[in-house]
Amino acid sequence: MAESDTLTRADLSDRLHEEVGLSRADSANIVERVLAHMCHALSTGENVKISGFGSFVLRDKGERVGRNPKTGVEVPIAPRRVLTFRASQTMRDSIVKGG
Repeated sequence: MAESDTLTRADLSDRLHEEVGLSRADSANIVERVLAHMCHALSTGENVKISGFGSFVLRDKGERVGRNPKTGVEVPIAPRRVLTFRASQTMRDSIVKGG
């Protein structure tokens, strides 16, 4: 993994290359295609569930009134769609146990 402690596409591609033995180009292509499929599914309103990892779920949030924290003035917040992630129990257990 990179020095920044962030897992990147390149990191995923490198691990695929090392562990499966695919070429670097094929590994990068697979990572890109998987992410593209996930993005496409989410953009069409589908949720994405990866067993043992977690679920990416789209939620529609209604219009509400917010407040500017500096001035205290109330402002309307438009309705919007948000993406949430919920880790699977397997993932949560793995994180708590340290890997």
